[in-house]
Amino acid sequence: MHQTNIVLIKSVRGYNPTFGKDCYFAENSTIIGDVIIGNQVSVWFQAVIRGDVNSIRIGNKVNIQDGVIIHGTYKKASTNIGDNISIGHNAIIHGCKLHDNVLIGMGSIIMDDCVIHSNTIIAAGSVLKKNTIVPSGSIFAGIPAKKIKDLDQNLQKKEVERIAENYLFYANWYKK
Repeated sequence: MHQTNIVLIKSVRGYNPTFGKDCYFAENSTIIGDVIIGNQVSVWFQAVIRGDVNSIRIGNKVNIQDGVIIHGTYKKASTNIGDNISIGHNAIIHGCKLHDNVLIGMGSIIMDDCVIHSNTIIAAGSVLKKNTIVPSGSIFAGIPAKKIKDLDQNLQKKEVERIAENYLFYANWYKK
């Protein structure tokens, strides 16, 4: 059975999404407006990246898993996502900044003006309230999310790096 890859890529307010090399966009993913995506990015089923009210910038080697919503706040909060980032299923990333080497757990909510520094994990189901700053090398969890411990080198490799590499591998299955 042959399927056509139908990704909704839509211009709005004169902005057209742009993409780097070796990206994968699943059927029924949506990318709108002022969005710039780097290389080796995968956007999975039912994910929405909506750059209609503010800009969204996504680095290299990022996986945006099924059901993720990425948005911003009009004239107030853009969204900036660094390199080597995994955003788990059904997470909401809204008007915030994610530095490099970050894992956002499934179902997490990251609100406006949060800053998540490099080499961090946000546990599944966590809620980062507006203006939360997550220091480098931390694990945050809970509602509202708080630091629960430091991220050690082993967990960094075991979780953050492994998941990012796995999603590059998975995307290749769909590109064939």
